[in-house]
Amino acid sequence: MHQGDDDVHVVGPATAAVQLDALLDRARTGGPVVALVEGPAGIGRTTVLRRFLHRHADLQVTAAAGLPWESSRNGALARRLLDDDPRHLPAPPDAADAVDLGTALAGRWESRAGEGPLVVVVDDAHCADPVSLQAITSGLARLRDVAVLVLLARATGWPAAGEPRAVEVLDRLPAVPVPVPPLGPAETRLLAARIAAVDLPLSVARRLCTHTAGIPRHLLELLNETPPARWSDWQTRLPVPSRVQQRVRRTLDGCPRPARALVEAAAVLGPTPVLADAAALAEVSDPIGALDEACAAGLLEATAGHGLDTLAFPERFVRDAVHATLTPAARHRLHLRAATLVTDDTDRLRHRVEAAPLPDAGLAEELVELARRKADEGAWAVVAGALIDAGRISPSRAAREERLLEAVDALAGAGLLGQAVDALPEVEALPSGPRRDAVLAYVAVQRGRRAEAVSYLDTAWRHRGSDRRAAAVVCQRHVLHALADWDGDELVRWAGRAGEYAEPGAPAAVESRAIVGLGLAACGAVDAAFTAYRQAVAESPSGPQHQRSRMGLGWLSLAQDEPEAARRELESAVPTVRQTGSKRISLWALVWLARTRFVLGDWPGALDAVNQAEVLLGTTGLDLLRPLVHWTGAQVRALRGEQEAAERHLLLGAAAEHDYTVRTVPALLARASVAEAASDYDAVVRHLTPLVLRTPRGGLDEPGFWPWHDVYANALVVTGRLPEAEAFLAPHEATVRRRGHRSAGARLGYVRGRLLAARGDLLGAEEAFDQARAQLAGLPMPYERARVDFAHGVTLRRVGRRRDAAALLTTARQSFAALGAQVYVERCDRELKTGRPAPRAAEPGTENLTEQERTVATLVATGLTNKEVAASMLLSVKTVQFHLTRIYAKLGVRSRSELAARFAPARGQR
Repeated sequence: MHQGDDDVHVVGPATAAVQLDALLDRARTGGPVVALVEGPAGIGRTTVLRRFLHRHADLQVTAAAGLPWESSRNGALARRLLDDDPRHLPAPPDAADAVDLGTALAGRWESRAGEGPLVVVVDDAHCADPVSLQAITSGLARLRDVAVLVLLARATGWPAAGEPRAVEVLDRLPAVPVPVPPLGPAETRLLAARIAAVDLPLSVARRLCTHTAGIPRHLLELLNETPPARWSDWQTRLPVPSRVQQRVRRTLDGCPRPARALVEAAAVLGPTPVLADAAALAEVSDPIGALDEACAAGLLEATAGHGLDTLAFPERFVRDAVHATLTPAARHRLHLRAATLVTDDTDRLRHRVEAAPLPDAGLAEELVELARRKADEGAWAVVAGALIDAGRISPSRAAREERLLEAVDALAGAGLLGQAVDALPEVEALPSGPRRDAVLAYVAVQRGRRAEAVSYLDTAWRHRGSDRRAAAVVCQRHVLHALADWDGDELVRWAGRAGEYAEPGAPAAVESRAIVGLGLAACGAVDAAFTAYRQAVAESPSGPQHQRSRMGLGWLSLAQDEPEAARRELESAVPTVRQTGSKRISLWALVWLARTRFVLGDWPGALDAVNQAEVLLGTTGLDLLRPLVHWTGAQVRALRGEQEAAERHLLLGAAAEHDYTVRTVPALLARASVAEAASDYDAVVRHLTPLVLRTPRGGLDEPGFWPWHDVYANALVVTGRLPEAEAFLAPHEATVRRRGHRSAGARLGYVRGRLLAARGDLLGAEEAFDQARAQLAGLPMPYERARVDFAHGVTLRRVGRRRDAAALLTTARQSFAALGAQVYVERCDRELKTGRPAPRAAEPGTENLTEQERTVATLVATGLTNKEVAASMLLSVKTVQFHLTRIYAKLGVRSRSELAARFAPARGQR
């Protein structure tokens, strides 16, 4: 198996290649390894194997492929493997016994591996005869410390690949799974450029990638079979790859008439039809018998957990392929009949649209009316679908343009930003006006494009004219813009204007009211914010508007030291399959749920929320929230000591300095958290300085929402910038006292304690630490309590109160260990181990050292590196280096070893 001419076009399978290389290294040093290279048909399994062998051309290889027509010939593949040997050896056994064949295989492999590592490749293993697969297993069981790597490649998914018994044997193999990943949008663009010489816009590449599930074979077929103009039309239903279409057609042709009728009816009804509806539409007298035949053919399956009630299609293309086989007359007839069977208004109108052969103004108006009803409920995904259909069948150009704008607006509201972006070229081609510009601003806000949103919003407001409905929508977009900028005054002002312009109960007014509580809180009016949210929840007891209100209430509760209430509200605001809601709001809820769980000490739960949010971020394209998603992930991973994972979150959650506040602040906080975990306090100051200088400030300094002030002030203290720390702390302490915010007071309090201690005021420092601890009393915030105890313990250790310090550090260590904060566990261990050994009084010159210099000297004398000293003392590495230079000069020493000799602890002082 060698590199083919088409390998120059291959993109994507780097992850599988890295995994195979690692398995080869393992086989070289640890004995036989078996791997199962798997993925759906067309994913590129054979290409992965071919490229692996090309990279390792020096290896010995024996290879064979499973052949469907040999799957019933016991031992056929094993004998071909035995024959694939360049040496003249005895003929393989004629017997079809798995044990005998396995013994022969083991002998051949062990002999060849003596000359160097051997790779055994079986492609299309799902088509092999079961006895041969059993023989391979038996052969591997007989090998010890032999450098053999066995690579078995198999297809997964529909149609049922190979003999069921072969699949059963493969499933039982003690193999390392090596899944071949699908292509992403960027790889899809690269493939299109290499194969079809087409430069796909990212939005089109994303659409193609989603449609084909990232399977290279399907992508190649569409690139070769479909005119590029069709890819770019965001409203066009993309075709099924010809290979799948032909396979489905052949399978349908082989089905009995009732089974085929049931499958066609199910395809018309939708992706998850109910058996009763499909049977009624197909007019079959024995639906169970027809379903059995359809399932046996691999065209339908009963959904797990639903008995025979709900049906599903085995793979994504099967339904579309079945639908495409229908003649226009059959499709028209079935959809019209389906419209009389279904009870949901949305489904009924969808079937009528599918059956409509020509533009239909009356049907378009019915769809618009449905969209208006659903908009009142906040069900924007349904609204978007109805308006897209309405625009498609509207006879007049003006109606099509108006419905296009409303549809794209609804897509953005639903969090289906990828589809909204696909439609942007059509929207941008329309004449400028308040409605068009409000839509473009809405999409720009969701994409995190602040300057673009400002431009469109300003233009939309200037040109609003006398259209009060358009003005209300522009006001609501200003509300979202102000939220993204965390500008409470502007948010409240524009929410008020939205209420003035909008009709009572209109979406613009309702959605502004669901956000205004956050604006009030960002202005410091916390009581009014809670009142606004409780009213909003009561006014919308269910549905998407209820979801928005509970998300906002949860965010507010988290910021106001009520994390348990926040968790309840935010978990409720993440919809399940049984609830309606906006993916956009779900993503907001997930990012704050991650922060809430972090605060409560549930760090595994926080990472679970981050992982869910990452998936949702990928499906929505809401770049506005990308840094928020990765903030918590970066912080938890850094505190756990997982530096590489933390850096990944930093890379994915990056933001520019002049981005929206809800992008910039979490991005900088994430960087500061990772730097703090690495004891790089100069970097902490550097990362957070843009927040100090940011103007306008909006609600950036309102306690509880963005916990950065203590991190910055602490870094100033640690790096010796005490006057700057004092100047920064004082106004924020005053704000916290006015608000009565307990956790923010505790966070600033422990920094105040460290600052006072650095100035020599130990009594004041002790009081500050005690007050910080008292403010956290009763609050379920274990990480914050541990930080106070740790800072207090380090402070006491530095002034020689070793016993009191040890008690605090031990308590902090227990808390950090329970959280999984390995970085701080190790710091506590160093503090507890180091103690504070005193210098021998007989050594002259040590009395000239400052207290901090003496501490640095004693720690260096114990063998700690500068970085470890910095972490232990909460100093920067540069500060430690500065102190060491002064220490060397004062003591007249030139090396760490000379310093250790001068500061060796006196006997009995350890």
